[in-house]
Amino acid sequence: MSNSGSNLDRLRRANLATVLGIVHRSRSVSRAQITAETGLYRSTVGALVTELAALGFVIEGEPEATNRVGRPSPLVTPAPGVVAIAVNPEVDAVTLGVVGLGASVEHRVRHPVESPVTPEQTVRIVRDLLDALRPGPLAGRRVAGIGIAVPGLVRTADGLVRLAPHLGWRDAPLTRLFEEELGLPTVADNDASLGALAEHLFGVGRGVDDLVYLNGGASGIGGGVIADGRPLRGAGGYAGEFGHNRPAVQDRTSERGALEDEVSRARLLAAAALAVADEPTLARALLGATDQSVRDELARQRRVLATALSNAANVLNPSLIVLGGFLATLLASDPVGLAGLVADQTLPPAAEGLRLRPAALGEDRLLIGAAELVFAPVIADPATLQRTAS
Repeated sequence: MSNSGSNLDRLRRANLATVLGIVHRSRSVSRAQITAETGLYRSTVGALVTELAALGFVIEGEPEATNRVGRPSPLVTPAPGVVAIAVNPEVDAVTLGVVGLGASVEHRVRHPVESPVTPEQTVRIVRDLLDALRPGPLAGRRVAGIGIAVPGLVRTADGLVRLAPHLGWRDAPLTRLFEEELGLPTVADNDASLGALAEHLFGVGRGVDDLVYLNGGASGIGGGVIADGRPLRGAGGYAGEFGHNRPAVQDRTSERGALEDEVSRARLLAAAALAVADEPTLARALLGATDQSVRDELARQRRVLATALSNAANVLNPSLIVLGGFLATLLASDPVGLAGLVADQTLPPAAEGLRLRPAALGEDRLLIGAAELVFAPVIADPATLQRTAS
């Protein structure tokens, strides 16, 4: 019995995945560019794009304008019908995003909370938010699943939250709780690891094979590493916890002395005389401050952060360090000064060409990373969603 039919089907599905992945990462790409990138025949690319359009994943628009002779090549973009639900629970809010292919955050809701939520409370909040969104942003959409960006250690094998200290979670079966309550496939990972992935695929780190990402949020500081173009995960998936390192600094102000104790969003809120604030509000308050005490606190936190960044540069030798959340505000407060402090403490060869940049995706970075968890298996086999989505 010949296996040629099944082999051809596997090849077709693999090619569908390749083309959809290109469209997803590019956000807008011509058929001609897909042909050049894949090495497939133009007619094959045309057939694959047509099939993906029939499955509801892509749409074709007006051809790109060029000066080349011949028929212009249509532009292929992600279709708006398929979305992922991205969730980021924090100590002060639960944020939910509706994210389309191509890293398009179409809708976001920030649900403030007065105290850290439990896993069960998180599920209920998300359930209520989804119920409210179904007549509007989710009307007529295919929800591929839920991705959760957790400020803590998440076991990648099964999504068990081993430890989220600021939320008070330990060994929480978060993905199982979501699937039982909402009936949607659910995946979870560390928030900073997802921020690193998002910036690598769609942000300032696009095309950079070696980068370090540090995220500053309400729960402290987390990190992620892209090494040789791939996420560095560690044995259990817990790599990147820069916030719990203890840099030796002269102006230490906390007993524990961990990075996230010294470089702290809470301290910045207090300096700016704010009880609560989202990222843009805090950034405006800090960068527009004329009070010397605010400037002094920004300078102190920059000095501590520089030591931690130089340690990361010496150990991992990245070409790019990306700072997100309130860490991006510390960078913006004196980019030249922070870069100089890092260079002064980094071995000269490792400092050569090292760049410090703010996260380009802003508030969307964690939601985009969480959505990527959902989209990865869909892109790997586009026909699967067609069979299973409601």
